[in-house]
Amino acid sequence: MSLRIKEHIIYFLGIGGIGMSALARYFIAKGYQVNGYDRTSTDLTVALEKEGMIIHYHPDPSLIPAETGLVIYTPAIPATNIEFVYLQHSGIRMMKRAEVLGMLSSEYKTIACAGTHGKTTTSAMVSHLMHESLIGCQAFLGGISRNFDNNLLISETSPFMVVEADEYDRSFLHLHPYIAIITSIDSDHLDIYGNHLAIEEAFSSFAGNIVQQGSLIIKKGLNLPLQLAAGCNEYSYAVEQEADFYASGLSLEKGLYHFDFNYPNGKINNLVLGIPGLYNVENAVAALAAAILAGVTPEELSKGLASFKGVKRRFDIRFQGNNQVYIDDYAHHPEEIKACISSARAMFPGRRLTGIFQPHLFSRTRDFAADFAKSLSLLDEVLLLPIYPAREQPIAGIDSLMLLSLMDHSTKHLVQKEDLPGCLADKNIEVLLTMGAGDIDTLVDPLEQYFRNKNSKPS
Repeated sequence: MSLRIKEHIIYFLGIGGIGMSALARYFIAKGYQVNGYDRTSTDLTVALEKEGMIIHYHPDPSLIPAETGLVIYTPAIPATNIEFVYLQHSGIRMMKRAEVLGMLSSEYKTIACAGTHGKTTTSAMVSHLMHESLIGCQAFLGGISRNFDNNLLISETSPFMVVEADEYDRSFLHLHPYIAIITSIDSDHLDIYGNHLAIEEAFSSFAGNIVQQGSLIIKKGLNLPLQLAAGCNEYSYAVEQEADFYASGLSLEKGLYHFDFNYPNGKINNLVLGIPGLYNVENAVAALAAAILAGVTPEELSKGLASFKGVKRRFDIRFQGNNQVYIDDYAHHPEEIKACISSARAMFPGRRLTGIFQPHLFSRTRDFAADFAKSLSLLDEVLLLPIYPAREQPIAGIDSLMLLSLMDHSTKHLVQKEDLPGCLADKNIEVLLTMGAGDIDTLVDPLEQYFRNKNSKPS
């Protein structure tokens, strides 16, 4: 299905988003002029500008090219944004990001990775495994792959496309996958769904979109009502319990997991996962399953998994010295925080864990306050930043002080971003975790440099 864009210019409203930027990179690679707006300049938008895109950072309808043939927008853009309001009455064709991705993916055998967490790393793993094989793929990722240093992968020959299937705003219902992965269906985005039943219904609909003769790969134990298309195969996956695809014989050597991969009618012995984290072994099993169903050989899988470097901001070890470690993670849901802390405990047993967490959204903090408090209490020390509002207005009584009061923890502090350097200087940090989906990412490079300077030997 072609987009049939007559005019040469495509305008992105919210171009700095991770999903939006991948689409922008795709269209500029295809020869279109790409213009866009975002509210702040970031490392990603700077990179887009270097790639030839024209971006401005204050809403101004006069900066939208008159010759624009298509506007692609993110649902995170507020309805009151003056450019959004102007464009709604401009007569220019407007499409949500998810609609465009759905149309592009319809021309390929799409491998779609869905789940309330795990989908970014899993989709990056699948794309890397496919890319390292003779089959290849195109990919639209929800994070910056360290192997590609990009969130976009283009192939002129492969029939496969790998996409991260985002459940926010039910975006993934625009996809009709050939192979679909579902990693998790925990409650999230209750500002959109309202309750967990609605989340289950959306994931069931996503699975129902799998094409005839396609495949669903779903984590074992997820009780999801399914109505699959005719001839569609359903497979389960797990770690250290039998399933259609599962890992067995796990061992941890020098921070990396080794395991055997069991699949229908076969087994690959002694695979090595190139990134740390027990939960990433689970993601790897799902990715291996999708790749082998797509035709990747066992030899290619073994080589590809060992060379996988991970995704920026996903259990991202930014500094590791003799006495100090700094890890950054996108974790913004209680289960993700729990998984991140547990993996750090396993990797650095006996070390003191200090965590800096920035809550994302007032509504998410309200909906999961008790669970956030329980997960954060797994740390030895908590430094809590104010809530990052994103698209939301404040909610009365919902703030970081409220969350702090719920933590069963003796060493907890409410800290402003600007006060963090001085706060850390007074502490004996052994393992530091930064976690959150807001603008906490602006602290990552300075913190990495802080540890490098502190641990550098005098000349």
